[in-house]
Amino acid sequence: MPSSSRRVPVEERLFSLVLALLATEQGLTKAEILSTVTGYASRYDIAADRANLERQFERDKEELRELGVPLETVDAPGADGDTKLQRYRIPPARYQLPDDIVFSPEEYAMLTLAAQVWREGSLSTDSRRALTKLQSLGVRIDDAIIGFAPSIRTRDAAHEPLTAAIEHGQQVVFPYLKPGQTAAEHRTVSPLALVFHEGRWHLHAFDDGVDARRTFLLRRIVGPVVVSGSAATTRPSADEPARVLDELAALWRSTVATVRVRPGSEADIVMRNRPGTEEAAEGLQVHATDLDILADELAAFGADVRVLAPAELRDAVRLRWERLVQTHG
Repeated sequence: MPSSSRRVPVEERLFSLVLALLATEQGLTKAEILSTVTGYASRYDIAADRANLERQFERDKEELRELGVPLETVDAPGADGDTKLQRYRIPPARYQLPDDIVFSPEEYAMLTLAAQVWREGSLSTDSRRALTKLQSLGVRIDDAIIGFAPSIRTRDAAHEPLTAAIEHGQQVVFPYLKPGQTAAEHRTVSPLALVFHEGRWHLHAFDDGVDARRTFLLRRIVGPVVVSGSAATTRPSADEPARVLDELAALWRSTVATVRVRPGSEADIVMRNRPGTEEAAEGLQVHATDLDILADELAAFGADVRVLAPAELRDAVRLRWERLVQTHG
């Protein structure tokens, strides 16, 4: 429980609220917000002040919405309208800079420098206590967001040239590193759509080298995207992005892994709070679009997680551990 009694400026309180609601996928209840977020928490244990604190929270919600922050209210199943059980969240995918806002390299440098300067003092004692308390409540928290200075992240370098190629109907060439390979392959494709799915950008394109449609993960494009000089052999339809997202969502639903996690561990909290996770007799069943990315995530938990199925995921996690041992001894 934060002990500081200093007066928190309204800007700091609203900023802390935004950070907290961005950092959780399932959302926070009003009680969790008022008892942990800087600007509310120091007054939460004062019973006589509780009503004023709740009214302040209601005003803050409306102010954030007026500022264009996409704050969502989620009712608990079977308890529609029960404000004590409602959860509040800000979906990160809806809280991004508009596509028409572009920073120059000099502006990015200045923003990054400012973030680095702020980072030194951004995680206050109050923030550390709030983070610990939320985690103890079983709330999944993104450590990279709450309590820390923001980092300036651009889209993948391939995003801009691929967008231009789609708009102008151009064929492109790029080096693509597939999972498990050590050398990139040069792919010649006609880009059709760029979509954002599961926190990552994907390119859907007609792969002219294999004469078939393929979907590429932008993070695996490991070099410059170069216009080939030829017109695209295939042009996108009007519903191309929506159709690709539907296909990725269907793949996510059908790709299921079964894992066991050590109770109370970080793996337990993270895996249980993944969207779509279900508990089965043999373990947790989790969904993923890309098993290689899931293998990266699971391998980071070490002995706190055990992969039961599918076998290819189990082998992929084991391979990552073996490479770690080879690298570090």
